[in-house]
Amino acid sequence: MMNTSRNKLLIFFIALSLWMKGQNPIIHNQFTADPTARVFNGKVYLFPSHDIPSPEGKNLRNDWFCMADYYVFSSENLTDWTDHGVIVSQSGVQWVDSTSYSMWAPDCVERGGKYYFYFPANTKQVDSNGRRGFGIGVAIADRPEGPYVPQNEPINGVLGIDPNVFIDKDGQAYLIWAMGRISIAKLKDNMLELASEPQEMKGLPSTGLKEGPFLFERNGIYYLTYPHVDKTIERLEYAISDNPLGPFKFAGVIMDEAPNGCWTNHQSIVNFKGQWYLFYHQNDWSPKFDKNRSVRIDSLFFNADGTIQKVRPTFRGVGLTKATDKIQLDRYSRISSRGASIAYNDTLNYFDGWKTVFTEKNAWIEYNGVDFSDGNIKWMEIKYLSSKGTDIAISQNGKMAGKIKIPASSQWTTARIKVSGMESGVQNLLLTNAGNHPVEIDWVSFN
Repeated sequence: MMNTSRNKLLIFFIALSLWMKGQNPIIHNQFTADPTARVFNGKVYLFPSHDIPSPEGKNLRNDWFCMADYYVFSSENLTDWTDHGVIVSQSGVQWVDSTSYSMWAPDCVERGGKYYFYFPANTKQVDSNGRRGFGIGVAIADRPEGPYVPQNEPINGVLGIDPNVFIDKDGQAYLIWAMGRISIAKLKDNMLELASEPQEMKGLPSTGLKEGPFLFERNGIYYLTYPHVDKTIERLEYAISDNPLGPFKFAGVIMDEAPNGCWTNHQSIVNFKGQWYLFYHQNDWSPKFDKNRSVRIDSLFFNADGTIQKVRPTFRGVGLTKATDKIQLDRYSRISSRGASIAYNDTLNYFDGWKTVFTEKNAWIEYNGVDFSDGNIKWMEIKYLSSKGTDIAISQNGKMAGKIKIPASSQWTTARIKVSGMESGVQNLLLTNAGNHPVEIDWVSFN
């Protein structure tokens, strides 16, 4: 990445507040990957890995994953996310090689009022071939946002990556991890030591890379989910069993290979306030380099027989957006097949987001789940560019609410325009280019 791009990214990060709005991807101030979501104390806590561009002068590959620390984020509504900062870094763990930048997919669970954060990293010790192996460490905190205190040694008897911890209904905890195969072992009550010998999880596909295990239970069925390279890039699959130790039986695909070609994917599945959600990642903020990834969320549903319905990735994601917020129409729910598209605002700074481009009359875009509960909407703000100006028709839940005229502007302009006929409540918002000239829209807002 060019120095100019690095500087622009740094400025953008500093300018952001600690609050980030939903829509996919959900975290806007950094790259995030390998998301483990957990529900603690009525909130969703997100424990991702943290991709960064390879620092200069560190003798690192610039075409590979580079990860030096972990952050934690939380949300009460899956829309507004708080960044709680760094909880563990490679320089702060005694057994970790602090030059390796290999802090990959983590997990976190609660037990007995303590929070146990599990993470993989390269060890300082080398084998007989001079290679550094992956250990799995544990850091402990009194609160899910930290501070976390890492243990001085990794878990004995475990060599691998992508730790996942599952606590069954009988209180038995299990550690699952990957390294060429997916393994499982029981944990002692202290959550720091193995209570059984590791064993391979049986019943998974016999070919292709399998990693990133995440185990959960629903209605007596144990679901082992994992990314699997069936062809060239990873898709999300799952197998089921009546026992956390298996054997498991392959049951289907949760999500197909990423349409943008992102080589990896990584998942967690949680129930929050009665709805199941799939957390995963793609490379939205880094379309030309799929080792810098970003976390997404979409709703997940089960069939009557307990099988999982395939999840199709969306831009809109989940949660409600307040009408008074900046509504990013480019994170659309639906879009017309002609005359409407999305594009990056700035290809030197992808974190600046996207814009909606209308090139034809009657082209439209729909953004679902806008909360107009404040009522009495009188004004619409819109950031746009249209050299000749145009008309925009506004609809709510399929009902025409009104039309506004956008003045001509050859540069990006934010206009405040009088509106009428806007109804309160949660509405699906649809904007149509009702004029004869092209227009680009960054965002809209109502008050």
